[in-house]
Amino acid sequence: MNVYLTFDVEIWCNGWKDLDGRFPASFERYVYGRSPSGNFALPKTLEILSKHNLHGVFFVEPLFAARFGISRLQEIVELIKAGGHDIQLHLHPEWADEIRPLIFEGACVKRQHLWFYSLEEQCALIQLGQKLLNEAGGGQALAFRAGSFAANHDTYRALNQCGIYLDSSLNLVHADSGVDLRNSLDFSRPQRFEGVSILPMTIFKDGTGRLRPAQVGACSFAELRDALKSAYAAGVEHFVLLSHNFEMMKQGQSDPDMVVVRRFEKLCKYLAANSDQYQNSTFTTPIKITTSDTKQHTMPTASLFATTLRHGEQAWRRVFG
Repeated sequence: MNVYLTFDVEIWCNGWKDLDGRFPASFERYVYGRSPSGNFALPKTLEILSKHNLHGVFFVEPLFAARFGISRLQEIVELIKAGGHDIQLHLHPEWADEIRPLIFEGACVKRQHLWFYSLEEQCALIQLGQKLLNEAGGGQALAFRAGSFAANHDTYRALNQCGIYLDSSLNLVHADSGVDLRNSLDFSRPQRFEGVSILPMTIFKDGTGRLRPAQVGACSFAELRDALKSAYAAGVEHFVLLSHNFEMMKQGQSDPDMVVVRRFEKLCKYLAANSDQYQNSTFTTPIKITTSDTKQHTMPTASLFATTLRHGEQAWRRVFG
């Protein structure tokens, strides 16, 4: 089974006022996460991957560089490239109205999701993202993920027009994902659409029967392990895991969230120890969607015990931070 360790890399300034004043500190936190215990943003992620000889797919959001300069984006790209990882395109169009000059006339109003933009506007945003990422040394993006998973039908038309033929934007449990595609696409399996190969975010049923994304910050290690085992046993060929550059830090701080740090360590150790079953894969070459991929599989599951462990971890974090 191909297992993709994907990371959305993005910078936020805790609001849109005084961006120029807030950006330097926000960049330091989101990229490095410096604390007395170490650097728990990108550096810790890269360190743990390297320790277990694993490679990640880093979907890097570049639009902020059109406001603050290409050198900051280069800094992110160089960190990731030094570990030999895969760099692909991520877009949060909330940045569009903060860029001068405006990308297009309608960019003067803040619109959060890609599906708020026309086909032509989405093409312009994707092309700008490609240009910025390429200028920063990230190379030509082969794959894409929409910010907040908020792709729509026009997104796939735009990707095709822009020469990107692999997407990982569909997320069954995210309300903003594929809002106009819910009745036409299957969000639980790989498929082809508008000339684009789609690898959706992997979703599993937790121990209570609820649907949950395979996200490091949202699941116990036991749940992720159970879901991986269940998917492998069912013959699933692609398993997409998610994390972010800031998930191993406490909310709003640079101090490490040791629950998530240990969880990510355990996950990487498990994948490395079971490489005969789980192929650590990237998007450096186009993914071919086969007939076997598109067959309907039973949704992966996790045990009640694994889900109970997550609830215990959440309770511990609420009490002890």
